[in-house]
Amino acid sequence: MISRYRRLMTALLCAISLAGVTALSACSDSTAASGTKVTIGYSAWPGWFPWAVAQEKGLFEKNGVTVDLKWFDSYTESINALSSGAIDANSQTLNDTLASVSGGAKLSVVLVNDNSTGNDKIIARQGITGVADLKGKKIAVEQGTVDHYLLLLALQEAKLTEKDVELVPLLTDAAAAAFVGEQVDAVAAFAPFTTKALERPGSRAIATSAEFPGAIPDHLVVSEQMSKERKKEVQALVNTWFETVEWIKQNRDEAVKIMAKRGAVSIDEYKTYDAGTTIFTKQQNLDAFTPGVTPAHLNFQAGKIVEFILSNGLAQNRPDIDGLFDDQYVKAVK
Repeated sequence: MISRYRRLMTALLCAISLAGVTALSACSDSTAASGTKVTIGYSAWPGWFPWAVAQEKGLFEKNGVTVDLKWFDSYTESINALSSGAIDANSQTLNDTLASVSGGAKLSVVLVNDNSTGNDKIIARQGITGVADLKGKKIAVEQGTVDHYLLLLALQEAKLTEKDVELVPLLTDAAAAAFVGEQVDAVAAFAPFTTKALERPGSRAIATSAEFPGAIPDHLVVSEQMSKERKKEVQALVNTWFETVEWIKQNRDEAVKIMAKRGAVSIDEYKTYDAGTTIFTKQQNLDAFTPGVTPAHLNFQAGKIVEFILSNGLAQNRPDIDGLFDDQYVKAVK
């Protein structure tokens, strides 16, 4: 597992490059749309591991859709695969989706899998008791990711900026290892890499995503073309998700075993992630898709993220979010 989150600028440049080879992209999209199998990409994040349960328990087939569930060690590669048409759908964050749209990608958010409610953390060494203490300290983080976003939000709340700290740019797994190896003073990371980071004696989380409700939503995202041309299959995916969530509730021990194996952690370690990832119900999905003016609403959160990534140079073009959030499939779930 290399990363849950990719560099936003990498995605932006990739999308721009793809715009220059539209013929190839169109060909790839056509190939993906012409088959009966749906390829879903996912990577290392507890909110996406239920897809592994759906696969193992035959719930995709039960809902009438043939799925190739493709695991990506590199989250970045999964984003690029969706942009190129190599896969039909992907599990990704709102931040990353907006960055791709900024670069010209045509995408549709069709499901909210979860919100991070604590599994993204800023972890510091012994002697650092709060975010304000990070001034002048070395912090390892994968630049342009939502954990970079979380770090800057926390610094802002502590009346600090990125210029007040020394960022050490590393992929998330390497960042956690650097922290454990005492090469840096703090790390911004997500589960399961937080488990590794907390192995450093005396370390503790000084800020988490729980303090910024709604800031890190995770989604099932499909190409705009798929949403328009393969509605039956998209509906089957969304139906499967909610059936899987219900199956997990009824068969918790077996489900945790499957998800812990996919996450390459122990069952006990996986259980510690429960409170930090809030899996969304159908009603929570409907509430999130409904336009509003609080962090619980996707349109509001998208606006905040857009301003943030633009002001911090993480994207060059303002993404058009009109039509990005497609709630027709959640509404149709029985």
